Amino acid sequence: MIYVIGIGPGDVNMLTEEAKKALDACNVISGYETYTELIRDKWPDKEYFENGMRGEIERCEKCVRFALEGKNVALICSGDAGVYGMASPMLETAARAGIKLSEITVISGVTAALSGAALLGAPVNHDFCVISLSDLLTPREKIEKRLLLAAEGDYVIVLYNPASKHRPDHLRWACEILLQRLPEDTCCGYTRNIGRDGETAGVCTLRELAGTEADMFTTVFVGNSRSYIKEGRLITPRGYVINE
Repeated sequence: MIYVIGIGPGDVNMLTEEAKKALDACNVISGYETYTELIRDKWPDKEYFENGMRGEIERCEKCVRFALEGKNVALICSGDAGVYGMASPMLETAARAGIKLSEITVISGVTAALSGAALLGAPVNHDFCVISLSDLLTPREKIEKRLLLAAEGDYVIVLYNPASKHRPDHLRWACEILLQRLPEDTCCGYTRNIGRDGETAGVCTLRELAGTEADMFTTVFVGNSRSYIKEGRLITPRGYVINE
């Protein structure tokens, strides 16, 4: 059996009970080395296979090999396994190897759009979309189109992967695109290191967001036309009439 497990933002206390039970049941845990370190203390006696960035397909292939050896294996990723996670590459790799997809269980986790929203207040309480700014697997032109259309649709926009060592200016670039459609004072927020040491959260305008430092552990929230900031919280109304 292969389990594909979203471990949430990194705090073991934020793992779902289903995820904990699957990790208890497995013989091997496979994952990106940053994420395996987050759970190793809780499951120290497991066999581990870990590698670095861009080793995703190798991890999947190793999981197939372990499963064919009769082992229960967990492939972990941060957040949710199906939101920029390892669910689809694992299913595709297993299918090519002839493994029945019924032998793979995908276990959801708390993705950053939700855990980050909880830190900020209630930014995604109405229609929202999630866009990754990483152009490693998605053409930059397509990202730009998605940003513009999301702004035109008045969605709350959650930005994943807003910057990295190789993409230090991507958040500024995205903000300049959004400013073509949105007012400078659009209410925004950001979170960093959710559920880990150094956890921070802040609110700002879209113009201020363009100058905000970000990295791969930052999640950004751009409000819609009704979003507002109150006492440091970013709030997007559902539309209910609140009695005074």
